[in-house]
Amino acid sequence: MKKLPIAATIVSLFALSGCMNMDHSQPMQPELNINFPAAYVVNAEGNSLSVIDLTTQQVKETISFGTASMSHSGTMTDMIMWPHHIYLSPDGGKLGVGVPGMDLSAGHSGGMTGMQGRVLVVDAKTGQTAQNQQTPVMNHNAVFSPDGSEIWTSQMDMAGQVLVYDATTFALKKTIPVGMEPAEVTMSANGQYAFVANGMSNSVTVIKVADKSVVKTIAVGEDPVGAWPGADGKMYVDNEKGQSVSVIDVATLTVVETIPLGFTPGYVAYNATRNELWVSQAGTGTGVVIFERMGNAWMKMGTVATGLDAHAIVFTKDGSTAYVTNQGAATVSVIDVAKRTKLKDIAVGKKPNGLVLRQ
Repeated sequence: MKKLPIAATIVSLFALSGCMNMDHSQPMQPELNINFPAAYVVNAEGNSLSVIDLTTQQVKETISFGTASMSHSGTMTDMIMWPHHIYLSPDGGKLGVGVPGMDLSAGHSGGMTGMQGRVLVVDAKTGQTAQNQQTPVMNHNAVFSPDGSEIWTSQMDMAGQVLVYDATTFALKKTIPVGMEPAEVTMSANGQYAFVANGMSNSVTVIKVADKSVVKTIAVGEDPVGAWPGADGKMYVDNEKGQSVSVIDVATLTVVETIPLGFTPGYVAYNATRNELWVSQAGTGTGVVIFERMGNAWMKMGTVATGLDAHAIVFTKDGSTAYVTNQGAATVSVIDVAKRTKLKDIAVGKKPNGLVLRQ
């Protein structure tokens, strides 16, 4: 996963820190009026968000984070590079974007040298960046607490930590030690726990949101990236090198099932309406694999071709339509869930990965 050595990342960071800065000749992001049901797509290489109108299924706006340029006189104080994942605040007004500063495509094996991470808070209606917070080392995502008062982000080094910020003042409220090289931080559907996938420790750390205490560390498959919440009371952990999904029961905090895949997973999404599990094929994969519950096990029952290096999967509220980002194709695929048929591809920016819907 991820997987440039941390030491090389740090060396590269110092080598670059004196010669890169924002190109201040770039125009400011204009204020928008996003008053329609929207999909927000993070374009990692494009350094932007594509905003898709869910009614017309077309890109209606683009939120730019600027471009980085080379200079011997500037600093990296404000520079944004390679944004990754995105989350919507509970009230629907803000977007949290994790900016690791390196290419995490192709199953997190992309080839960009890393830098320090960032957390961005973007106004979901105007597209304005309200907060640009640098973190000590690269991170993976930035997720809001269930009540929207906090933003949680990982620190992807060997001394793994989770940082908890006040979502309004951005004061650092808590630093929580977890496993080595933590990636995604996610919240359980019931809002009780935060789950942290520790890539180098092959484990998931469970943190009680209310008091920030570590409740349990759960062994999973090799190189977990994220524990994705399901409305069925389970967390679905995609293990990249293990090419499997570990299923954690939230009530007991135990692994109750391991699903062998035979490919590198990019993302796992549970469809509550149909009781299906959708897993994207990262790297050279070109679509999503669909699992159905047969007896007491998840069984592979179909595939949908989307595009090269499929990544994030999100369903509409009624579960009838799925949106899938294709990092290698620079598209978002729109899928009819019941028919398992691709309806269209929407062209977005380069290397789209994270995706969230505001409906």
